[in-house]
Amino acid sequence: MKGRMIEFNTSNGQVFSGYLSIPEKGKGPGAIVLQEWWGLVDHIKQVCDRLAAFGFTALAPDMYKGEQTDSPDQADRLMMALGIDESEQILQGAIKALLANQACTSKKVGTVGFCLGGQLSLYAAAADPDMVSACVDFYGIHPNVNPPIENIKAPVLGFFGEKDPYVTMEAVRELKKNLDDAGKTAIFYTYPDADHAFFNDTDPNYHQQAAEDAWRHLRQFLAENIS
Repeated sequence: MKGRMIEFNTSNGQVFSGYLSIPEKGKGPGAIVLQEWWGLVDHIKQVCDRLAAFGFTALAPDMYKGEQTDSPDQADRLMMALGIDESEQILQGAIKALLANQACTSKKVGTVGFCLGGQLSLYAAAADPDMVSACVDFYGIHPNVNPPIENIKAPVLGFFGEKDPYVTMEAVRELKKNLDDAGKTAIFYTYPDADHAFFNDTDPNYHQQAAEDAWRHLRQFLAENIS
């Protein structure tokens, strides 16, 4: 890993941690990276490092406060135990900490999330619309997180697998319709042979072609929209 763990404060004085990766040149536009249901595992840290390699200053807040797992049952328990009020505090604290960091050159951030984090990416863009100028959702899901889409100001980029049993194509179409009906800018890419977690190269569902295509679109989208 090229980055490091840092601590940041929330508005109510609590202290949380996250993984920060900075470009080799020392500064760049800010991106918040949001974890899958496993926790702040190495894969998410590597996404931060990859973004830093392309010039972004990336921060992944630890939404589980130090807990992580490789058990689906435990991951489901951790995800369902995630309180939305505390999650909002963590997200706001992370965004403010990143924008205040001298390595961040932008006045707003992009949010990039996977699985649980994909839904949190939408939530962050809706909860803090004046601080988020780009929102990326990789197959986002959480039954209790319902972002107020009407509040989103940032353009939304979504990536989904047609074989995903958790985020079905019906759910994808409904999300796209809701964004369109609310007058939001939303571009979705769906991959016919891809399953849930297709971007995670440590997961059995990893789909190299889909992941590489999504990465290209992601980099361009962030470069064009983080301001």
